[in-house]
Amino acid sequence: MVIAFIPVRGGSKSIPLKNIKLFCGKPLVCWNIEALEQCPDVDEIIVATDSDKIEETVASAQYKKTKIYRRSAENACDTASTESVMLEYISYAKLPAEDTFMLVQATSPLTQTIHFSEALKMYRGGKYDSILTCVRNYRFFWNADGSSMNYDYRNRPRRQNFDGMLMENGAFYINSVKNIFASKNRLSGKIGIYEMPEYTATEIDEPDDWIILEKLMYKHVLQPQNKKTDIRLFMTDVDGTLTDAGMYYTENGDELKKFNTRDGMGLQLLQKTGVKVGIVTSENTKIVERRAAKLKVDFLCQGKRDGGKLAAVQEICNQMGISLQNVAYIGDDVNCRDLLTSVGFAACPADAMDDIKSIPNITIMTKKGGEGCVREWIEQILKTL
Repeated sequence: MVIAFIPVRGGSKSIPLKNIKLFCGKPLVCWNIEALEQCPDVDEIIVATDSDKIEETVASAQYKKTKIYRRSAENACDTASTESVMLEYISYAKLPAEDTFMLVQATSPLTQTIHFSEALKMYRGGKYDSILTCVRNYRFFWNADGSSMNYDYRNRPRRQNFDGMLMENGAFYINSVKNIFASKNRLSGKIGIYEMPEYTATEIDEPDDWIILEKLMYKHVLQPQNKKTDIRLFMTDVDGTLTDAGMYYTENGDELKKFNTRDGMGLQLLQKTGVKVGIVTSENTKIVERRAAKLKVDFLCQGKRDGGKLAAVQEICNQMGISLQNVAYIGDDVNCRDLLTSVGFAACPADAMDDIKSIPNITIMTKKGGEGCVREWIEQILKTL
């Protein structure tokens, strides 16, 4: 059995509650959890925390393989080592000695499923007792006494002729339960090195690291993942998504809604590419009917409550001969959850409910509902079609 162990304290000093602070639109710890959830080689994921807020954030996402372990206060203080909480959990869970134990650091969010899979394959090869991750660093290092550490300064090599040095990046470590318990260390015996891409070198410890890693995440992980999408149908919610969720009334009691014209233009731009567009909402109003008619959307589904949104979109898929995996949907509240968790491409406004933001693999916009969040997502989609 392979256990992935993610220790996350609530008491971070440099960045308060950094482990659930939104990183590229998603709580930091969720990036590693979701990469591990998608790794078929990992059987169980343990998030060891002392924080109610971290527990609530992880639990609300309803991951399949992930469990919460409440670590002791003693092993959650500033002076406690990571090994101490590892050993605490191993003893608590009475893990079999032959189990594989993988320590995963939430502060390295650029780690992807393939990295876990490849390193575990390397470990299963039996050549090494434990594995750590490194990146190749091409900097020149010096000792304090003025002597060069890794090159001859009198014959300075060019980068292409320089092997560099392997630097531990802290992403994850693999060992057996037996070895960890015996050595009281994450590494022991013959140590193997799994080399990761150079862009994974930085761990999040300080606010500047956060800025750097978000840019690297968009460049190396998110943009490549978003290429060549097969979206055939785009659906959007109304209240809180196309509108600001406000309910406006005239003196005569007439209801008003505020729409963003840029969202409307976005829907038209999608239609020009051949993608069908539609609106699905729990309400049933003439206002939305008029707006849909003006935008000339392909589908309008009103009055869809209690799971009706998912059923309505599934019916459209049946008519078009496509699956829900070809559908993009953006919504903001709990009545959107069933549909958001079923479609191939899910997104929500920046001010969506926390329960919606925590949905695995959802894309969180930087704009709020009614302020152009639908157009923002459409612009992203258009780059991938």
